[in-house]
Amino acid sequence: MTEHIITDEQNKKQDLFNPQRWGLPPIVITDLANRLRTIWSRFRECFTTSTHDTSEYAFVYLRGLLTMDIERNYANIARRVIGLEDDGQNIQQFMSDSPWLASSVFSQIQTEICQRPELSGGMLTLDESGDERSDSYSAGAARQMIGRLGKVDMGQVGVALGYYQSGIWSMVDARLYLPEEWFDKEHEKLRQRWHVPEETIFATKAQLGLEMIRHAKAKGIPFEIVGTDAAYGRDSEFREALDQEGILYIGDIPKNLHVYTQRPTLGIPANTGKRGRPHSRLQVTNRVQSVEVSSLVHETTLTPVFIRHTERGLLTYDCAARRVWTVTDKGKVREEWLLLRQEKEGDYSFSLSNAPVDTPLSQLAYWRCERYFVERTFQDAKTEAGWDELVARKYRAWEHHTALDALALWFIAETKLDWARQYPRDMDLVHELELAVLPALSMSNIREILKAVMPLKQLSPEQAIVLVVKHLVNRSRSTSCRLKAQYREFTQHQGYDP
Repeated sequence: MTEHIITDEQNKKQDLFNPQRWGLPPIVITDLANRLRTIWSRFRECFTTSTHDTSEYAFVYLRGLLTMDIERNYANIARRVIGLEDDGQNIQQFMSDSPWLASSVFSQIQTEICQRPELSGGMLTLDESGDERSDSYSAGAARQMIGRLGKVDMGQVGVALGYYQSGIWSMVDARLYLPEEWFDKEHEKLRQRWHVPEETIFATKAQLGLEMIRHAKAKGIPFEIVGTDAAYGRDSEFREALDQEGILYIGDIPKNLHVYTQRPTLGIPANTGKRGRPHSRLQVTNRVQSVEVSSLVHETTLTPVFIRHTERGLLTYDCAARRVWTVTDKGKVREEWLLLRQEKEGDYSFSLSNAPVDTPLSQLAYWRCERYFVERTFQDAKTEAGWDELVARKYRAWEHHTALDALALWFIAETKLDWARQYPRDMDLVHELELAVLPALSMSNIREILKAVMPLKQLSPEQAIVLVVKHLVNRSRSTSCRLKAQYREFTQHQGYDP
C-alpha cells in the first residue's frame, strides 16, 4: 500500500515536468528553425535594394542576435554563423553602407500586428534608451542625458516606440536622436560621412515620438492609449498634441511639476498706471496658485487597487486620482487627471492623463502599470538581442541594427502567440501548483530552444589559433596604416614632402 502511494506521488511529480502539458510538444523543436526562416522570408524584400539582393545577410545577422549571448558584432556573427573563413566584411557592408530602409522593417512589423485580432486594444509605449560612447564621432553622439546612467555623459540616445498587449511586447518604431549641435557647420562632413539623410532636420525627442505615434495611428495599430515616462509626460505641448488628435495618454511627470487644483483664468492684466511698459504676457487673473504635485500627497487618501496576478503574487498599489488643471507653454488651460501612486519603497510617482472624466481609478492605475512592459521591451532588446552591443558610428548602422533587433523581438512575440493557440497548456497545472496564472514563456526560454536546434559553429583549438594570428596580423596592418598616415601628416606640417 505504501509503495503504491509513493509510486503515485512520483508519477504525479514527474508529470509536472511533461513538456506536452506546458504547451511544448516535440514539434515545436523541429518547427522553431523553420519559423525563423519563415519570418525572414516575409521581411526579405525589406533588405533588398534596386541593384542588389543581400537579404541573406539579414538572416545571418538575425540568427546571430538570437543565438549568440555576447560579442554580437559583425566579425563574430559572421564567424559563428557562416564560418571561420568569413571575416564579416560583407555583413559590415550590409549593415553600415547598404541603403536598405530600416523603416520598411518597422512598417512590416506594424502591418503584422494589425493582422492579429488578439493584439487589439493594447498600449503604445514611448521611451528612450541611451548608451555611452567614448567620443563624439558616432552619429548623434554628444554630451547629453543618458537615462540608464542617470547623468549627463557622452553617448547616443535612441527614441523607441513599443507595443504591449496581453503578455506580448515588441518594438514597432525607433529613431536615433541627433542633438541640435549635429546640424551646425562643424558636423556637416560627419553627417555626410555617416549617411545622415540630407533632408534630416533637428527634432526634439518629443517631436520624434509624436511623429512615430502619428505614423502608428495612420498605419492602424489597434492601440487604446499611449504611455510615456517623465521626459515626455512633462512636455505640455506634447500632451496637448496627442489630445488634439484624439489620442489617450498617461504620462509620468516629475514630482516638482506645478498644477492647479482649481481652474485658473488667464488674461493680460490692464495697466494700472502710466509708468512702466504695458503688460503683454498672459497671467493668472483669478488669484489661483499653482502647487507642486508632491504637495498633494498629504491631502489625498490613497486606495489599494488590484492590478493583476504576477509570478511574484498579487500586484497591488495604493493609488488616488483627482482632477487638476495645467497651462501649456502657449497659454492654454487644460483639465487632466492626476494619478498618484505609492511605490513599494514608499516614494510616490505621479502621472497625467487626458482620460474621460468618468474613468475609474482602477483603469487609470492599470494603464500606469502597463508602462512596465516598455522596460521589458528594452530589457529583451538589450539583454537577449544585443541592442546595446553594437558601437555604431554610422547613422545607417544604428538604424539597421535597431530594425533587426526589433524583428528579433517580433519573432519571439509571434512565436509566443502562435504556440499559445496551437499548443494550449494543461490548465490543471494551475490547480496542481496552486497558482492563479502559469508563468509565461520568456524570450530567454525560446532562445534556449533555438540555440539547440540552430547550433553555432564551434572552433577547434587549431582554428582558434589561426583566428588569433589573423587578428594579430590585421591589427598590425591597421597600426602600420595609421603610422604611415601620421608620418605623412607630420612631414607635410614640417613643410617638406618625403
